[in-house]
Amino acid sequence: MSTADYATYIAGLPRVLAAAAALFRDAEGRILLVEPNYREGWALPGGTVESDAGETPRQGARRETAEEIGLDVTLGPLLAVDWVPGTDRPPLVAYLYDGGVLTEDDLKAIRLQEEELLSWRLVPREDLADHLRGSLHARVLAALDVLTEGTGPAELENGHRVDR
Repeated sequence: MSTADYATYIAGLPRVLAAAAALFRDAEGRILLVEPNYREGWALPGGTVESDAGETPRQGARRETAEEIGLDVTLGPLLAVDWVPGTDRPPLVAYLYDGGVLTEDDLKAIRLQEEELLSWRLVPREDLADHLRGSLHARVLAALDVLTEGTGPAELENGHRVDR
């Protein structure tokens, strides 16, 4: 196969988006959520992985966290990976990393990226359904279960655990 044929082949492959986020908690176990200004609902700090620039999902989650809330922290283990089909966009692979437990000083240091975020809040597990939609809600619950159970990362398809 020539270089031109290979380039044509690669250009014709299906596109998949990658996103990465961090799951931060406080000492009481509440989850840090952010409120985007470009869509309804709440989210976790994170965003699109810039794979064209050679960024890995872990690097993307760290960069997005630093940009969105001003905290540049080394992320812990991968907690969940979710395949999310799209209707108005290509499918998405969503990575969720352990951001750890934030101290009072960390919480005071949060600085929102005003171009994208309106506010942030700490939400108890039992109230997450009031703030998170669809597969994100299920992804966060699966990640919290991984933290509690000490198991490996949760494999999800559109928020549903894949039986192993």
